Amino acid sequence: MKTLNELLVALPDARLWGDGSACVAGIKADSRKVQPGDLFLAYQGKALDGHRYIGSAVAQGASVVVGERAPAEVEALLGGPLAVPYVQVANGRQALAYLAAAWYDFPARKLRVIGVTGTDGKTTTATLITSILEVAGHRTGLVSTVSAVIGGREQETGFHTTTPEALDMQHYLAEMVEAEAEYAVLESTSHGLAQHRVDACEYDVAVVTNITHEHLDEHGSFDAYRDAKAQLFRHLSTAQRKGIPKVSVINVDDPSYPYLRVIPADEHWSYGLDSPAGVTATDITFMPSGLTFTAHTPRGEFRLESRLVGRFNVYNILAAVTATLSQGAPVSAIQAGVSAMRGVRGRMDPIDLGQDFAVLIDFAHTPNALEQALKTVRQLTSGKVIVVFGCAGLRDRQKRPMMGEVACRLADRSVLTAEDPRTEPVEEIIAQTVVGCQQAGGQEGRDFFRVPDRGEAIQTAIDMAEPGDLVVITGKGHEPSMCYGTVEYPWSDHEAAWKVLKKRLGLL
Repeated sequence: MKTLNELLVALPDARLWGDGSACVAGIKADSRKVQPGDLFLAYQGKALDGHRYIGSAVAQGASVVVGERAPAEVEALLGGPLAVPYVQVANGRQALAYLAAAWYDFPARKLRVIGVTGTDGKTTTATLITSILEVAGHRTGLVSTVSAVIGGREQETGFHTTTPEALDMQHYLAEMVEAEAEYAVLESTSHGLAQHRVDACEYDVAVVTNITHEHLDEHGSFDAYRDAKAQLFRHLSTAQRKGIPKVSVINVDDPSYPYLRVIPADEHWSYGLDSPAGVTATDITFMPSGLTFTAHTPRGEFRLESRLVGRFNVYNILAAVTATLSQGAPVSAIQAGVSAMRGVRGRMDPIDLGQDFAVLIDFAHTPNALEQALKTVRQLTSGKVIVVFGCAGLRDRQKRPMMGEVACRLADRSVLTAEDPRTEPVEEIIAQTVVGCQQAGGQEGRDFFRVPDRGEAIQTAIDMAEPGDLVVITGKGHEPSMCYGTVEYPWSDHEAAWKVLKKRLGLL
């Protein structure tokens, strides 16, 4: 329990009407979840205006309301006076982040916080950073697309969750403090940054993997998408000072480098392969079982071995090495931390029941990620590469033909299917993707196949695999559900592949 005045310390520009000594039992942004004594925060969303639910929240016992509209507008919506204290803020989502931080006594100020953003590779890079820091003796919490790992315990973060909402994020940070963690490693997506979910995370290190075509449905343009990613680096200048440098870690080979490099930081670190960088790699050896290379760093040269595969993972490893070097991690801990990481669920994840061809599951769901995945798996087989993929409904439509072009250019067979179609017809999404397949010279029935049902698509791909071939199932990765309409149905690419393989091998 806190008083409203105690929480308003986090919102110095807020305007209060009413009694600041009112007690607050919790914070809610969903009127359906309001309990007696809660503070209800209303903001204008893309589809709904939370201010229209203030009356319902108060009827359920809200003791305080925070909103973006002037009190007179709120009372006009209610048709009468508001009977509880009201706080007006300029940005409701941003206010929610800081109120949540105040509710949990500003946990990020008690941690060293490393944020990882980018289009592809965020989860792998964040997990690598965590592995290295743990080996170096630092208790570390991790919040990624896959899950939250705090005090050695893994927690699910929900369906299709990338960056958790502000209340959940601050709760995770508070749990890290309780678990006596020293570091928090946070996967920080463009959605999370643009929607202010991480505004009170008090970052100390900002890391970018790459910035390529994705989420233009949400951001409107590539420039706006890139600007959302850049917000992570701007947070370095506004975050609480903790007696350590604010560090920027940037990929010199990515087009975003000059854009991000000018954003102020105490220290600028760089990594890359094709351009001069502070941390780079030579003598790279790719194998089906992993990769090795020599890292060149300000601490000298040293050899790294990893069970991860592909050139894109060299970049992810370099990003993690650079970030942890900036924190003083010993070379031995970096080597051991990289070597110890077995991979991330749904990232080049093998399904092996003894069949004479390979099956991998990967989260690749952007044109760049799909291209990197297909280039990688091509190195792992002398046979055909067969890819199963789709494009999500109500998401970036511009990427659909791009995905088709990449698939038919780099794979021998492409099976186009559903990937969270939501309220769009699967057949229409596939038809837009087929345009790219045809641009790449693909012929339907020979090079690509339309199989809208994802389970049937996986069976089609596995059925056509011959000894020595490789099937890669992309787009869903670790996710445990598939969205049709507005309903999340249980789904697992892993389980679907296991079932088809068992049937083919006569194990059912």
